[in-house]
Amino acid sequence: MLSRLPLFPIAILLIVLVIPALFADWIAPHDPYKSNLRARLEPPVFFGGTWEYALGTDRLGRDILSRIMHGARYALGISMIGIVLGALVGTALGLISGYLRGWVDILIMRVVDITFALPSILLALALAAVSGPSFGLVVLVVVFVIWGFFARQVRAETLSLRERDFVARARVAGASGTRIVLRYILPNIANTIIVLATLQIGVVILLEATLSFLGIGIPRPAPAWGILVADGRQLIVSAWWISLFPGLAILLTVLSVNLIGDRLRDWLDPKLRQV
Repeated sequence: MLSRLPLFPIAILLIVLVIPALFADWIAPHDPYKSNLRARLEPPVFFGGTWEYALGTDRLGRDILSRIMHGARYALGISMIGIVLGALVGTALGLISGYLRGWVDILIMRVVDITFALPSILLALALAAVSGPSFGLVVLVVVFVIWGFFARQVRAETLSLRERDFVARARVAGASGTRIVLRYILPNIANTIIVLATLQIGVVILLEATLSFLGIGIPRPAPAWGILVADGRQLIVSAWWISLFPGLAILLTVLSVNLIGDRLRDWLDPKLRQV
């Protein structure tokens, strides 16, 4: 399957997100939390700096490259946990809604509408005011934001599949509703769930970076990408590299994930594959 996916976005994703997240303790040149005031605000190596701090340092003398590498852990961890939980909740409710229909369908879809209507930033602000910024808060907001996308898509496909002949034959043969959903409907929408989950990675990374930038996501002094961008906003003219390189990491990661998701969708969809 990898041979059918674009190699360049995969390489970018591995270099910027996956490898740093998994091996930051071994490949990062410095401790991301350690300050060196003698080297504070040192520019990148290509703009008069040194190779010791290849991407420069921040106002406390912390290495930007090391902090970006360790920040990839938060982006990858929140994406994986949040999307898995959101997909489980949304898929389960979408299957129930599409198969049972009636008042159950109406109730679940109205809850989805309410979820889409509520601003995620406002929800995060309210939760942060109660419990304070934390990793768990960001995961909760991510699940709240994305589960509705899975529920709506799964419901739409379940409504179509439940009218197919193979489902009717299973129903006539005496199969229970749970067996029909798990044995005949869920396997037929697995490709859709995989593609949707892939496309949601970029959404989650941007959401996590936004919350951390605003100070209601990952708490300081953790080197989350949103925090790194926020650290340089007051020095954007004199020390532009503090915000630029974490911003580029976010940009390249989201762009790569979206390109991979688009190609994966084209490959898994039989209609698009024929075209």
